[in-house]
Amino acid sequence: MKARIKWIEGALMIGESPSGHAVVMDGPEEHGGRNLGVRPMELLLLGMGGCTEFDVVHILRKSRQNVSACEVELTAERADTEPKVFTRIHAHFRVSGEGLTEKAVERAVKLSAEKYCSASIMLGATAEITHSFEVVEAPE
Repeated sequence: MKARIKWIEGALMIGESPSGHAVVMDGPEEHGGRNLGVRPMELLLLGMGGCTEFDVVHILRKSRQNVSACEVELTAERADTEPKVFTRIHAHFRVSGEGLTEKAVERAVKLSAEKYCSASIMLGATAEITHSFEVVEAPE
């Protein structure tokens, strides 16, 4: 896998992914940025959220669960001193669907956390990662 990040000016950068997509990253004004894009550490957190949410939905669908919506809200804490790594991350899943079982959602979240989500497992080397979930019955 190969990615490319091009510095534009100040703290503004354009990242190009191996799949050909681009993302704007920038920093706050006090670090020379203009707040025109997501911060790199925010992007790392978003990447973890996308990775684990993808897994949960995929696992539920493979289990023939009728998923209609899934949202994961991440709450993170960082170290006070350099390097300001993530020290704690909590992922709360809100999963909707018709006839979803708590057991199936719990299993999907656990499998993602312990086996499939590369981003979570990698960040787990420096951060305590916890998970919770709620199942919301989809309106008929």
